[in-house]
Amino acid sequence: MSEGIKVWEPQPMQVKFMERPEYEALYGGAAGGGKSDAMLVEALRQVAIPYYRAIILRKTYPQLTQLIERSRDIYSRCFPRARYNQTEHCWSFPSGAKIYFGSMQHTKDRINYQGKQYDFVAFDELTHFTWEEYSYLFSRNRPNGPDTMVYMRASTNPGGVGHGWVKERFITNTEPMTPMKYELQVVDNHGEVIKIMRDRIFIPATVFDNQVLLKNDPTYIASLAMLPEAERKALLYGDWDSFHGQVFTEWRNDKARYYDREWTHVIKEFPIPKTWSIYRGFDFGYSKPFSVGWYAVDHDGVMYRIAEMYGCSNTPNTGVKYTPQMIAIGIRDIELNHHNIKGRKVYGIADPAIYDESGGESIADMMAAEGIYFNPADNQRLPGKMQCHYRLAFDTEGYPAFYVFDCCRNFIRTIPNLVYSETKVEDVDTNTEDHIYDEWRYVSMDSPIAPRMQEAPAPDMLGEDPLNLRPEYQRSRSNRSGLAAVREVLGK
Repeated sequence: MSEGIKVWEPQPMQVKFMERPEYEALYGGAAGGGKSDAMLVEALRQVAIPYYRAIILRKTYPQLTQLIERSRDIYSRCFPRARYNQTEHCWSFPSGAKIYFGSMQHTKDRINYQGKQYDFVAFDELTHFTWEEYSYLFSRNRPNGPDTMVYMRASTNPGGVGHGWVKERFITNTEPMTPMKYELQVVDNHGEVIKIMRDRIFIPATVFDNQVLLKNDPTYIASLAMLPEAERKALLYGDWDSFHGQVFTEWRNDKARYYDREWTHVIKEFPIPKTWSIYRGFDFGYSKPFSVGWYAVDHDGVMYRIAEMYGCSNTPNTGVKYTPQMIAIGIRDIELNHHNIKGRKVYGIADPAIYDESGGESIADMMAAEGIYFNPADNQRLPGKMQCHYRLAFDTEGYPAFYVFDCCRNFIRTIPNLVYSETKVEDVDTNTEDHIYDEWRYVSMDSPIAPRMQEAPAPDMLGEDPLNLRPEYQRSRSNRSGLAAVREVLGK
């Protein structure tokens, strides 16, 4: 390494990130926090070891260009004898250690790394990757020789196809800077149970933590402040509930309003009046999650999601592989015992695909044999999506036409994380965890409402609407009667 020349010096939050001992660490959460530099320098930690191998990944190779250019500045000055191979996208160091730059544009590309092993694995902009892509690299993260540190690091901003699983894995489970520990149990070939502890952590950083950047460009904060609201919140402040590409920007979950139900979509559970209609939405999945949602609709057409059954494993966006018969038995059990559903007529609505008989008996027929029936839904994607927008919109007094009980945790988790497709720019990205959204869309299309005339934005959602997804309307005074009935039931 060059002597007497300070090539790079970490800033306080970068130091905290680089000092962490956890197996996984996520750094950043906002723009300008010095994420890329921290990742590039972290990869240098073990380059004195001849058999050390590291890889830094971006979603596509063109996205690596700036990262590679920055590595030329840092690596060549730190190690004048190090060489970069443009063909292999690899730095070779005097010791024999190597740092690779890789991409994974499609999930199937992960097999390109089959048979490889890396002591250090890093993902730049982690939310651009799916869980399948990220988790596959666990299998490639292993030592190339004795005494190397084996671990994974990542950096990111909110937003992107992986926003939901990244938020769930690193952000929502605990406070920033707090390690999350979990135990893995593996049964060996002798039947012995091996217990292994793993841990991970989130280290937040914003532009305010990057004093070098602010000194060189004091106006960068202004550049972030001029962004549209969702991007400004995400990139300037690291807000994981508001981000570029978010589909349902109307979504609000305000615990302080769970009882008065103003300016929130999530509310406390209450007894459903017997005269309200009950609907059951269904989206089938086997290797991907299935979703069943129960909805009550009052006399004014206001819809409430009151219960759910979601077939997702502990792995994000991965199904539990239940057969149609097993799902039907689960539905039947809920409808016989749930306090808001038992004894009620339930109108079932499902994806028309369950009636397909090209492969033999249809899914609908298998479920009908267990006493669970559906009607085919109107599966028009964009009109269905607009119905969801119409229902989420608030009237001038802060009441939407859709609520969800706070017990429906999977709906609350997945709906605000949905992003737009890059190829069908007005539709939801079907690579995300959209199964609950689909069955909600089916039910919404079966009970459509017209765009109201004067929609009111929530107090914190004023801003641009480039796709005109929030048509202005106002619920008539007569629509307050349904809310009055709810309040009467609750004694509010």
